[in-house]
This record gives sequence, structure tokens and C-alpha cells, in this order.
Amino acid sequence: MTADDAGQQPPGPRTLVVLPTYNERENLRQLVDLLLQIEPELGIVVVDDASPDGTGTLADDLSRERASRLQVIHRAGKLGLGSAYLEGFRLGLAMGADTIVTMDADFSHDPAHLDRMLEVSRHGADLVIGSRYIAGGSTPDFPLHRRVLSATANVVAHALVGLRARDATAGFRCYKRRVLLALPLDVIRSNGYSFLIEILFLVQRFGFDVVEVPIVFRDRTRGASKISKDEIWKAVVTVLRLTWLRFAGGGRRADRQRNLPNQRAPSDDRGR
Repeated sequence: MTADDAGQQPPGPRTLVVLPTYNERENLRQLVDLLLQIEPELGIVVVDDASPDGTGTLADDLSRERASRLQVIHRAGKLGLGSAYLEGFRLGLAMGADTIVTMDADFSHDPAHLDRMLEVSRHGADLVIGSRYIAGGSTPDFPLHRRVLSATANVVAHALVGLRARDATAGFRCYKRRVLLALPLDVIRSNGYSFLIEILFLVQRFGFDVVEVPIVFRDRTRGASKISKDEIWKAVVTVLRLTWLRFAGGGRRADRQRNLPNQRAPSDDRGR
């Protein structure tokens, strides 16, 4: 019998935030400070892809200052967003985290929204998405080309892949432990931003409850965007592959989708 089977968990944070970083030295210290104020049982893992600006060195300094709450995974190079998330997931599961959060390290995902997302997660949602595209969500300072790119990606994900979430490409998410344990993470082939579409496809295919809550998404003010033409091409390939899987293999179970307005979640007895 495992520790989980016995109703116990190995020591570790109840919530783990996974922060993939590449050249985020300007943002990391402030973001870590804000995240650690959210709740005492929240931990952080920084997954740094050998940032040339010294982000990894700063992350090590922060880890020494906050040894019980921050860990660092150093990787040999720029290995991709998807594999960074997977390394964070594996560490979080090994540490016994109930909820694993993914978010950007550039403040486009405002930590102020995380309280609300965690509350909804604790009221039973299997996956909570911080959504730009439901009522109350917005992208107020997005340049036109980013709006067009994001809108196109979501339209394609809805029409071809069959995803129900309004914001299918959002990276600000809270995954429950049971979701990540159930999903065949080792079969995920995409390793860039298209990872977000592929894992959502699996969450939906396995019938987990997906809830979107509104966020205000800000364009980064420090550093540079990391979405390349190569990432866009890889996303096209991923969408075509998932479309084939959708129609060739069907779904395991019917998916459930809910959108919540910008208000407190109703109480229920499902707990964590």
C-alpha cells in the first residue's frame, strides 16, 4: 500500500507552482516573493533552461534564502516549455502536492489571480484555467498581431481538436494531483506552447472537470516574448495530429466544462 492509499502524503507543499524560466532574471525575485505570500503551504520549483542572463544563479540564491519552499531544476539548454512542465509535474507528484500550478514568469499571469483559482480547485475542479476569453477576462494591452495569433489558435483548437475551453492555449492552470496521475504524460509528444493544447486534449478525453475563471492577461513589460515561428509551425503539426486522434480514436468519456464569473465559488463538500 502506498502513502496515498493509506490516506497519507509524503512531506512537501500542498500547492506547487512550476515556473519555467529562460532569461527572467528581471522578474524572478519579485514574482517569487509575491507567490510565497499567497499561502504558507505553497512551494515553487524553478525550471531554468540555462538562461544566459543568470536567471539560474538568481534562482539558486533564492532557494538558499527560502530553502524549505523553493527548489531549482537546472537544464542543459533551451529544452522546451512542455518538458519543463513535465519535470515540474514529476517533482510535484513525488513531493505529494495536491495541486500543481503552471504559470509564466514574466508577470503576464498576475499572481493576484491565483487565490481565486486555488479556491475553485479546492471546491472540486480537476483543472482550473485562468482564462482571457470568458466574461471578466481580458488582454488589455495585447498588440494586434498577438490578438490575431491567439484568437486563431483558439478557433483552430475548438474547431479541429474539439476543445471546449474558451482559452485553450492558456498557460495559467491549476491541475489536481489525480489528473496528473491519471494522464499518460509519457505519450505527450509536443514540447513547446502546443504542449498546452495537447495536455488539455488529454484532460478532456479522460473526462475530467475543467473550469475557467477570468483573468486579466498583461503583455510582458520586461524581457522579450519567446514565441518563435518554429513554435507556431510545431503547434500546427500538433493540432493536425490531435485532430486525427480525435476522429480516429474518439474520446474516453464525455468532458465537462464550466465557466465561472469573477466571484467566489459556491461551497460544496468535495474538499481538496
